[in-house]
Parts: sequence; C-alpha cells; structure tokens
Amino acid sequence: MPARIAKPAGRCVGYALGSFDQWKLGVTGLTDLDKRWLTEAVRLREEHAGALEDQEANRRARQQGGDLAARIEHRALWLAERDGLRAALGRWKAGARLALLALLLLAVLSGAGLAFAGLGDGQRPVNVFWALGSLLGLNLLMLLSWALGFALAGDHGASLGRLWLWLSEKFARDAKAAHLAPALLVLLQRQRLNRWLLGLLVHGLWLLALASALVVMLMLLATRRYGFVWETTILDPDTFVGLTQALGTLPALLGFSVPDAAMIRASGASQPALELARQSWAGWMLGVLVVYGLLPRLVLAALCLWRWHSARRRLGLDLNLPGYSALRDVLMPSSERLGVNDPAPQALPEITRSEGDAPAEGALLVGLELDDQRPWPPALPASVTNAGILDSRESRNRLLEQLSRFPPARLAIACDPRRSPDRGSLALLAELARSAGATRIWLLQAPPGQALDADRLGDWHQALEQLGLAYADSAPLNWLEHGHD
Repeated sequence: MPARIAKPAGRCVGYALGSFDQWKLGVTGLTDLDKRWLTEAVRLREEHAGALEDQEANRRARQQGGDLAARIEHRALWLAERDGLRAALGRWKAGARLALLALLLLAVLSGAGLAFAGLGDGQRPVNVFWALGSLLGLNLLMLLSWALGFALAGDHGASLGRLWLWLSEKFARDAKAAHLAPALLVLLQRQRLNRWLLGLLVHGLWLLALASALVVMLMLLATRRYGFVWETTILDPDTFVGLTQALGTLPALLGFSVPDAAMIRASGASQPALELARQSWAGWMLGVLVVYGLLPRLVLAALCLWRWHSARRRLGLDLNLPGYSALRDVLMPSSERLGVNDPAPQALPEITRSEGDAPAEGALLVGLELDDQRPWPPALPASVTNAGILDSRESRNRLLEQLSRFPPARLAIACDPRRSPDRGSLALLAELARSAGATRIWLLQAPPGQALDADRLGDWHQALEQLGLAYADSAPLNWLEHGHD
C-alpha cells in the first residue's frame, strides 16, 4: 500500500499537548517575580493535590543544567505551561489590574467627597477647623494606624490587601488561579516584601484621594464665594490664633498664605470676613492639605516603592521547604552534584550510529508496545539504528533520556493500529517527536490471516492528524535512510 502522508514531518507536536518552542517563547515574557511566583504556585498545588506527572519536566530541567533553584524553577515553569497555570497567571494579573483600577476610581471619588464635605455649597460660612478635620482627620488617623502596625507587625494594610486580592480573583474568574494568590503572599512574606507592597498600595490610594480633594477644592474656591469662620464656646480666641499660625508655618515656607492675627480674630466674629481674609484662609487651607496630607503620603509611597524594587532583586526560593527538598535527588543526581559531567560519546549504539556529535543526526526506528506475533526488527539499512520496543515504563524513560541528549535527525515509530490510540500512547508519541528533527509514525499492517478494524484505523488517523504527526502505512525505511521517499 502506498505511503500516506498527512502533514509535513517537521511538524512534530500538535496543539493538544503544546509546543516546546511556544513554551520557551512564553517563558521569555515572564519577569523574575513571575517565574518564582509560578514556582511557588506549583509547589502549593502539589502539596494540596499530590505530585504531578513530571517525568518530562524533570528531564528537561536536568538537561537545562544550573543549580538546584534554577532546575526547580525550570521544572515548575514547564508544568505551569502544560497545565494552563501560565495562562491563568495572565488572567489573574489582568483581574488584579482591573481591581486596582476600581480602587483608584474609589479613591478619586472619595477625595472629591472629602472636598465637598469640607467646603459645602457656599451658602454658609466654612468653619475652618471642621473643614480641616473633614479633609485630614481620617487620613491622619489611618496614617498613625499604619505607622503603629508597621512598627509592631509590619503587615498593616492587610485588610486593604485582602480586598484587592479578593477583587482580583473575582475579576479573573479562573479556577486554575486558586493557588496564585496564596503563592504570592507566601513568596512576599519570605523577604517581608508584603509590607512594602501593601504600603505602596495604601499610600498610593490615599495620595490619589488627597490629590483629588485638592483639585476639587481649587475648582470650588475658583467658582464659588466662601466665607471662613471659627467658633468656640469654652476656648480662648488666642488658642485659635496660635494654632492657626503654627499649622501655617510649614505651608508658608512653600509660599502659601497665612492669615495674620487680626484676620484670625476677625474671622471669629459673626460678620462676614473681608475679601483679603477670604483669600488668606483659602491659601492656608490648601497649604495645610498639601503639607500635612499629600507630602507625607508622597514621601512614604516613594519609600515603599524604592524598598520594593531593591528587595525584589533578593527574592528567591526557600530550598529547605519539603516540596523543594524532595526534588533534590531527582533534579540533581549525585554525579552532577559532585561536579561529574562526562562529555557526550562519539556514538550511542542504542540511539544512532552517526560518527559526529551534532545535536540532531542519524535515523532511529523504535516500536511501541508491539507483540511477538510479528518479527522485529525488520531489515534495516546500515545508517538506521534500531531502538527496540517500548513495552515498559523503564524502557520509555531510558529512551527519552537518551533522546534528550542525542536527538536523531529522523525518527520512525512503529505502532500497531489494532490497539486503540489511548491518551498515554499519544502523549508518548508527542514527547518522542519533540526529541527528533523529524518524525513519522509507521502504522503496521495486520499479521497474516487478520484484518484491521477500519474504525480503529480511522481513529489513529484522526488522532495523529490532530497532533500534527506524519504517518505512513508502509515501512518508511527509504525516508529514514535518505530523508526523502
């Protein structure tokens, strides 16, 4: 029967199981924080749901080389890409940005509300100290609370952080992202980075709210006519004079106006203040808002941002955790850990008979779970190597390990189409195909006296076409020897 070629042999791996080149492309778009974040997420997932199927990931991590932390990270990133966790991270980050946008909008509206509450509609004189309390009272209380919590525990702002994480998960709407938020918290707490990230969030939101209040105040003062008074029953007027001038000392250094003692005393009367007094009080209130509201938040936000960026460079994995220490023997075999790394031999009889040590040379024929009813191997040209029959987990792992070090230029895999194309067999075919320059599946004819099931053969054709693997119904020996039919 003539050979039937479904697709070019160079397309070895289909969309169903992912492409290694696409995975490498995705990894290059990740930041160092993203890589460690995904590594922690994979560890938490394995702690809760058990160990993942990671033979190929371990093999690629060993092939990648590096220290234990680098290999653990490489393994985790491959698993994250395979299981969709990498894509879930992108959706979670998009949800986090949307949640942050909602908080920023809330801060802007809150700041505008503070300005309207402090100045009113202009129909009544503004009590300067009531207005000042409306604009800065809650901000100062929260600032003192943050400073106290930072000094004692370092995690103040956790409620706002939990709100942000909760909104992020709601906006992401991805079940695969369940371990991303806990993994981020665990990773940041290791270097106490959570205090700086939450501090940046808290101070940034308050800074935006106060800036919004300042802009709205300027608009109101520019378009409405306000009178300013102070009132008291039991305090001496000199108390207000001293307090007003004390609060105006720092704003005066920045050029804001401060009412003098006569203006302050006159504002305590029931008669409307003079026009000059209106302008002085307005400048004083703006200066107090800037100096005691915006500037402290701006300085603290800048400090948190600086500490966040500087501490991120030291962020690493805790290799003493059980989930990581258990991988040491798998990813760092004792020979590699001692520094023994033999050079690649000139030829590997089990894989290829080529003379050189190029990354992809020679041709290889292997059988997949063939029974003893048919003679094997067939007569092969001298340039084609027989890799035997894969009929056990050990033989599969041994061949995959060898192919990762010495990939052949052409690989033919003989399959018995009397068997159903189950998921495990298809996954193995794709994994073998990733280790060769070009791959072709040889669907064997039925032994004498037997016939192939047409439906089952059709299932094989459909599955191989979905994987993007070329297949032939006759022996591809000429293709193996010469690279063409």
